[in-house]
This record gives sequence, structure tokens and C-alpha cells, in this order.
Amino acid sequence: MPDSSTLLTANRPDTLSEVRLLLDQARRDSIPFFPSPMDWRDELLYFLLPDRFSDGLESSRELLTRQKINALRTATGPSETNWQQWAASGRRWQGGTINGITSKLDYLEGLGITTLWIAPVFKQRVRLDTFHGYGVQDFLDVDPRFGTRSDLVELVKAAHLKGMRIILDIIINHSGDNWGYVPPQKPVDEAINEPRFKPFPDFYGNPSNSDSKDWQLAWRDDQEQGFSVQASDIVQVDQGVWPRELQQTAMYTRAGKGDLGNGNVADPHAEHKRTDFFSLKDFALDAPGALSFLSDCFKYWIALTDCDGFRIDTLKHISLEEARNFCGSIREFADTLGKRNFFLVGEIAGGDEFQDYFADNLAVLQRNLSAALDIGNARIKLQGIGKGMVSAKDYFDDFNENSQGFGSHRSLGNRHVSILDDHDHVSGEKVRFSAEIGDNAEVKDYQIVAATAFQLFILGIPCIYYGTEQAFSGPPKSQIPFLIGEGWKDGSNFGDRYLRETMFGADHPRAHHSNDQLTQLTAKDESLPGFGPFGTSGLHCFDTKSPAYVRLAHLCALRAKYPVLRIGRQYERQTRNFDAAFQFPAVGELVAWSRLLDNQEALCCVNCNGADNAVRGGDVIVSSELWKAGTAFTVVANTEQVAAEAAGNVYNGLHAIGSKIIVKGGEGPGAPTFVEIRDIRPAEVLVLVKEY
Repeated sequence: MPDSSTLLTANRPDTLSEVRLLLDQARRDSIPFFPSPMDWRDELLYFLLPDRFSDGLESSRELLTRQKINALRTATGPSETNWQQWAASGRRWQGGTINGITSKLDYLEGLGITTLWIAPVFKQRVRLDTFHGYGVQDFLDVDPRFGTRSDLVELVKAAHLKGMRIILDIIINHSGDNWGYVPPQKPVDEAINEPRFKPFPDFYGNPSNSDSKDWQLAWRDDQEQGFSVQASDIVQVDQGVWPRELQQTAMYTRAGKGDLGNGNVADPHAEHKRTDFFSLKDFALDAPGALSFLSDCFKYWIALTDCDGFRIDTLKHISLEEARNFCGSIREFADTLGKRNFFLVGEIAGGDEFQDYFADNLAVLQRNLSAALDIGNARIKLQGIGKGMVSAKDYFDDFNENSQGFGSHRSLGNRHVSILDDHDHVSGEKVRFSAEIGDNAEVKDYQIVAATAFQLFILGIPCIYYGTEQAFSGPPKSQIPFLIGEGWKDGSNFGDRYLRETMFGADHPRAHHSNDQLTQLTAKDESLPGFGPFGTSGLHCFDTKSPAYVRLAHLCALRAKYPVLRIGRQYERQTRNFDAAFQFPAVGELVAWSRLLDNQEALCCVNCNGADNAVRGGDVIVSSELWKAGTAFTVVANTEQVAAEAAGNVYNGLHAIGSKIIVKGGEGPGAPTFVEIRDIRPAEVLVLVKEY
């Protein structure tokens, strides 16, 4: 861990010229930085929102037990929770901190996490509810609601001491809601947020267009919901935007509000690349200096914190050349610090074809973009497969090199980050995987393990979204009728809150505070309950004995132990029942696939069917080139067994961990070899390994 004392000056830099002097010093000091992994497929990512993860005060709260959760689920009328107030709280700051994340490193290590992807921690508008972190006001400071730059440095240091890595979420195509458009002949305090979109090359304030030349910009300060500050008057840290170079009018497209989906992805001036993001303001990355200014901001964070990678927000909304230049600049800087495989993963919305376009053009030799988040078609299919409702073959076919869209990059494994749930669900409904499972289903608290097993043991870099290990599902289904009018399953950003419950369960959300009050962590907004897990408030959910956590920790440890499960070749396996022909399984039947690495094979079997008593099994093909009849696979994972033993029970079922399963078949030329898998209970996972 480098010595950050030079970079951690009393005040964060005001200008990028100051930043460049600090970066030059960091290069000259030649202090060893934490090295990058050889292969990011060896990592297991965990994505969290700092405001929604932990405030570090869980020891003062009661653990939310499964018994209490089940009591909420079985309620026939409205429970003690006021559901509409709880839902309203979901759009407010809850109080999670960077130090809270640090306090939970043991919890994450116990789960098997090796890398934390942390949503943006940069300073937001003081009086706006941008708790998610994507509305940045100061690109060189940490939001005081999260903590300080020193807190972030200490988090990275603590993670590195455990052998864990940190990926920071960054934004380069827009700033926060920091300024408004002043119409001609209007005073600055009458600025508006969303005038209509102007196609390229026009913009508001264009001196060559009489219709827009008199438009100006006005900036926010820390006291106004409106806009009242002239650029020349920005002097306080809560006014306008920082660093100072980003206060230039030319740094922004000034194109107004349009459609985020309009235009060809290859067009550098398409509407979706120039329009303001809701009330957020789009950078003009083709303006002189704009891209290098933003690059320097994020180089500062690498040098300061020793972080290990960036997740790049809204990459689809940046031109290919701008993305290439930014990624190349960041990667070269990281190389100078000895971080030779700094991770750059892009959020590319719009589906597989958009992911494929950027990966094809940016991932060459990994000198630019490392990987893309697989948030399009694959995420939706994964949700369906994990519930036994979608053909597994359809999902596996997406890994073929000749498949349409993103398949050729999935077949490499190191070009995509697998996503099941996340904070946006830009494709599909805005509810978590477990939300649609019946409250009375036996598998409600762990069916998500079946879906996550695909992420862990299939080609790619797996990413677990916070709360997955607790089977977060939003409010009990019995209470959904009481959320009418509060955006339940709303496809717009209004519904995002139901993907973002807190783990720590504050009693109340944070009130709006001016900057000098932000350190008063006990301040409450008494009108709303906290946005806690499963519709509660005041209870935390860091339960290392929960049905999902126990099972996932078991599978994550297995992935870490066996390289074949991380980098091996992949084959979906045919199965048969009752001596019928071998075939790819029907929907709701046992799904199996192999990973092969040299002379090793790992066979993964998942019963995705969540129906009560839907026990599944079958004969499953294994490699006839490697294994003859009479050889034996060893059972190395059995989620039903580890869950039973964690609950203090004796496991008496089949395929106990350590037991052998004999290879059969192979009689005659071309005859398949297989193993007999029997009686896997709903939503349980079995893994076998054979090696010479």
C-alpha cells in the first residue's frame, strides 16, 4: 500500500493542475502499489451501494431472523410497517458509510468474496437524494455522508491486507444536477432543468444560432433547490462543480433533454450520446481538454487509494473513440504504478449487440476495455433458468462463438462479468430475483443459490449483488397491495428503490442537512421509517447462518479451490431418465454442465425447479475421452448437506461430500460414459470432480 500522505492534503485539490503535480510526485516516489491479479476470472466480485450496505452500527441493532421474516410473510393484513412510508424512504439517504463497509470485510471474506465493486463514493449535491452516487458534484472528494478520502484509503488498505481488491464505480459522461439552463431575457434564478433536445451540431448558447445564442448556465449552491450562481461567482465547495476546470460552459453538450435510446450506437453525435441524463448534465467529451480533465480526476483516485479497477458507468453513451482514449489513458497510468492488469469493466446498456460492439472494438489485447457487464439478454435468461422456467440450452448456446450478439466474448470467459441482480435492471423488471418466488415456497430463502451457481461455475467473472446472500426479495408478497402508488415493479427509475434495500436497517432515513451538519449521524427524519431489509426498519441482516449465505459460502470456497471451475472449457451435458435417450434437459429438469482443464473435469448439477418436492436426478454424461467405466468422481459440494449441518442436523441423503460416484457406460464404440445423479432436492447444487 503506497504512502498517501502527499495526496491526502488537508483540502482536496481545487484544480487539475494541482492534481498533476501530485500525480507526478506519485510516479517519482516509485512506492510499490498492490499488484493486479494475473487473471480476473480468478476473482469473485461483490457489488454494493455504500448508502445501503452498512453504517457500522449493527452491534446496536437486532439481527433480522428468518422467523421474523416469515412472520411478515404470513401476515394477511397490513403489518406494523407502514408500507407506503417505507417505500417513500427508499428514495432517501439511509446512512451507510465507507467505514461501515470496512467493518464488514470479515463477513464478505467468510462468503468468499475477493473483490468489492463499490458504487460511486464521490461528493454529491448536498440537498438532493442522489444516494446512489451517480450525480457527482465534486470529482476529487468523497461525499461526507459516506466519510472522507482517508476512510476510503483505509478501506482499500484493509481489503488488501486480506488479499481482497477494490473496484471503484466512476462516471465520465455526465456530472450531477449542478447547473440549469437560463432562457434568453431571464434572470439566473429562473433557470430550468430540461429544455427540449437539440440535435448535433446545435446546442443552447450556440452563437451561430439566433434561436439559442442567448441561453446561459446558472449553477446550484448548497442552499437553493433552484439555480442562482454565475460561473464567475463559484468559490465555495458546495457551489457549482469541482475541480475548477469542469466549470467551463464548453465542458457540457448543452443539448437539453432527449431520448436515451435514440440514435445509432456507432454515431459519436447520436442523441443518446448528447442528451442530459434525466436531470444530470452530459459532458461534451469532444470539447478541448474535457476527456483529459476527467482522466486526471480518476488517475488521482488510483494514486490516492491504490484501487484495483474501475467500473465505467453509461459507456454506451460515450463515443467509441472517446471510450478508447479514456481507457487507454487510465490503463497506461496504472501500468506506470505497477498495476499491470488494472480492471476496466463497462456498463453497456441496450442488449447483447451493444455489448458486442464495444467489446469488439475496445477489448483488443486488453489494452483498453477489460470486460463488459453482461446485463442484457443473458441476465434475463439467467433469472428464468434459476427458477426452472427457461431452457438451459438456450442460455448455454449464447456462449457459442458463432452465436449472435455477445456470445464470442462470453466464450472467452474473461470478457464478461456475469450479473443476476443489480441496482438498475436496465433490462427486465425492477425487482430482485427472489421477489417473484411465493412467500410460502420452501425454497424462498435459497432458490437464488441455484441461479448464482451458474454465475460461479460457468465461463465468466461472477458478480454477486449485495443482499443476494440473504435472498433479498423486497416486501413480502402479502404486503404488496399496500404499496399501490409507490412504484412497485415500475419500469422507470421510480422503481429502482426496490432493488436497493439496506442491509443494516436504519431506524430512519437521513434528513436533508447542510454540509456542516452532515457529521451528526444521529439526526433523524421522524416522518419516515428506514428502508430496511424485507420491508423492516431498525434491524440488520448480516446473517452468516442464513440459508443462502451458508450455501453460497460453500460454493464460493469450492470455486476458489479448483481452477477448473474458473478457467476450464465448458460443455452443457445431456441427461437421461428411465433409460430414455440422452438429450438436453427439458425446462424444470436437472441441469448439468462440465468444466474441463487438461486432465480434470468438474461436473456441476443444479436442480433449478423450485416446486415443493420437485426432486430431480438423471444419468449425466461425462467425458468419455478421459474416463473409462469404473473410474470414480468425488462429490466436493452438496448444498443440501452443508445447510443441514449448519442447522445442527445430520445429513442422511445421497451424494454426501467426499463420497464417490462411479462412471458407467462406454460399452461399444461411441457409447457415452455417465454418472448416476439421484434425488437432488429443489434449488440444491451438487458438484463432482475427477482428476488424474
